Amino acid sequence: MTVTRERAAAVAARPAPVRRGRRPGTAFPVHLAMLAWAVVTALPLLWAVVSSFKTDDEILNEPWSLPAAPQFDNWSRAWTQASIGRYFLNSVVVVGGALMLTMLLGSLVAYALARYEFRGNRFIYYTFVAAMFFPVFLALVPLFFVVQQLGLLGTYHGLILVYAAYAVPFTVFFLHAFFRTLPGEVAEAAFIDGCSHGGVFFRVMLPMARPGLVAVGIFNFLGLWNQYLLPLVLNPDPDRYVLAQGLAALSVSQGYRSDWSGLFAGLTIAMLPVLVAYVAFQRHIRAGMTAGAVK
Repeated sequence: MTVTRERAAAVAARPAPVRRGRRPGTAFPVHLAMLAWAVVTALPLLWAVVSSFKTDDEILNEPWSLPAAPQFDNWSRAWTQASIGRYFLNSVVVVGGALMLTMLLGSLVAYALARYEFRGNRFIYYTFVAAMFFPVFLALVPLFFVVQQLGLLGTYHGLILVYAAYAVPFTVFFLHAFFRTLPGEVAEAAFIDGCSHGGVFFRVMLPMARPGLVAVGIFNFLGLWNQYLLPLVLNPDPDRYVLAQGLAALSVSQGYRSDWSGLFAGLTIAMLPVLVAYVAFQRHIRAGMTAGAVK
């Protein structure tokens, strides 16, 4: 008993170990680099937004000054005369449909690969992973003929299916790791209570995977909303142009007309959904990524 007390006293008398943290001088260069990167990234966006409220003369003669009087008619002119409103609605239809189809198929495949063991499981999973590294421009020519032979060239349905096929591999890769971290005891309890496989997926596992679903949904939205190469090849109908195609056409037409204010207004309208989505769901993105990485 005495030896134990003496040992405990000796341990208590030992000096506390010194934690080696980051040196005081190393934090400043990191913060300075991050600040410089933030300025380089945010300055063009802010300049485009400010320019959308200027006149053409102010954009050309005083590019770095604030507008003397905000020109709100630039936005209305871009929305109506430049057909940005029609392109915006086309993008909402295509991206919305593709996003719902991608999340449904991707979550089903990821759940089956993560929770069920069967022959060919690893092969199917690595096939989806390999599809992420395949350059999409190499598949444009065969993809064009496939969509044309199906009679879906220049239609909403064709773009939705192609967008979904483009985004499903990343969705499976992201959600596969997330579903593997979910506790299997909850699913077993649901099976004991008489729940079917589909009921376990939709009623139990899918609500538990909500942070990961929100995170991958935002990533898919950002990628599909800014997609330009696929609709350029598969959507030749001007009435069905998505926003990226419409902005490209607007930059040519308005550039020759010298309507730079309308061009910047259309560019700002195209950026707003992306910025709003990221600002509104940035916490969910971080939560989904950390929850999928830590069990």
